[in-house]
Amino acid sequence: MRLPRARRFSLSGGLRVLLVERRSVPVVNLQLLVLGGASALDPSRAGLASLTADMLDEGTASRSALEVAGAFDLLGVPFYSSAGFDAGEVELNVLTPRLGQAVELMAEVVLGPAFPDHELERVRSERKTRLLQDVDDPRALATHAFARVVFGEGHPWGRPLLGTRGSLERLSRDDVARFYHKHYHPGAATLIAVGDVGEDDLLPLLEHHFGGWTPRPRVPVRLPDPPAVSGTRVYVVDKPGAPQSEVRVGGVAVDRATDDYFALTVMNTILGGAFTSRLNLKLREEKGYTYGAGSGFSMRREPGPFVAHAAVHTPVTADAVSDVLGEIARMGEEPVPADELNRARRYVALRLPQRFETVVDVTARLSELVLYDLPDDYFATYVERVMAVTAEDVQGAARRHLDPERMVVVVAGDREAIEPPLRRLGFGDPEILAAPGEGDDAPVPGWPAAAAGGEGERRC
Repeated sequence: MRLPRARRFSLSGGLRVLLVERRSVPVVNLQLLVLGGASALDPSRAGLASLTADMLDEGTASRSALEVAGAFDLLGVPFYSSAGFDAGEVELNVLTPRLGQAVELMAEVVLGPAFPDHELERVRSERKTRLLQDVDDPRALATHAFARVVFGEGHPWGRPLLGTRGSLERLSRDDVARFYHKHYHPGAATLIAVGDVGEDDLLPLLEHHFGGWTPRPRVPVRLPDPPAVSGTRVYVVDKPGAPQSEVRVGGVAVDRATDDYFALTVMNTILGGAFTSRLNLKLREEKGYTYGAGSGFSMRREPGPFVAHAAVHTPVTADAVSDVLGEIARMGEEPVPADELNRARRYVALRLPQRFETVVDVTARLSELVLYDLPDDYFATYVERVMAVTAEDVQGAARRHLDPERMVVVVAGDREAIEPPLRRLGFGDPEILAAPGEGDDAPVPGWPAAAAGGEGERRC
């Protein structure tokens, strides 16, 4: 596989640019990546990063939200703006002949958003409706509860990217404007361009529209420490009468730049990252507890979570939790057999070409380089490094990063049915977490002290 080479240059205002020419089709994909996602927030301002990104195309000094949408539609340009844990992003995909008009419109939206109050109220209302839907979704309840217990009340990753009903009520237009001013500037941004355009055409175009963007120093992000975990703890979010339980097992793991990345990628493929993984074979094929089980690492600029997950029939909830913990423990206790290791390595390595199929795919790979400070030749050596992973590497990485005796277990399900069997697992009485209610969110009554802030992420 021949990997594309990126060229780097900077505009006069300091905006960094990465360009990969891909002339096979007359399309260009542009992504503006801005460091300053949910990680940059006070937890009481949960949702502000994604709200700011959502508001970028809701009106400018010269166009209303409808006029902005109409201008993009007239060009036939899909436009996206979002924010994850580490960064915000603005992305569009355009036919080459319309690139100039699309860049002009993109610059208008990014450099001069108006954040009109009436559009903010509409977006706020839409978000509150989505949060109300989450209250009835066991998957969302389990996912949000897991993050809140693992990272704590005092950590921005302990709250949903969308925000909470309490935080959304508090956020104002001034909050959005301040967050934008603090994080949306050339010192914190990189523009990635992939497709049918060369430097000679792209550089003058970008310089004309983005060269005057006011540079400012980037504001460093400092995250608090997650709560310390001593022993495996079980938490339950009650969904009376639920026919299934949503199970989450895991804890804080590693950042994306970890030296163990390739060993952990292969290890997780064996554990829960593929259909033929151990978790799925155990819980689905052997036991018949679920339609599917899996696991994964959410690696960010700072250590993100590892989580194993499954939706299981209510009567077998405790058995499923026990099996998940058992498979996690086995990764560190036993060397992986040679045939299983080889299948996992080939699975990971052979998937790399499909991650470079389209201009959007290439853009996503370049954004990884930018976001996680990876070297430009990172993917050129990717397959070689995957295939070099040994059974000892897999076992060692599992031992370092997955401690089966210090796991957080969160279950959203029928408390009356699942609490007694969960208690018999030997991890003490399950702690009951109140589902998010209608009022404020700081703190939610019923959340145990262990979920409080301790001492001391589409698309991105």
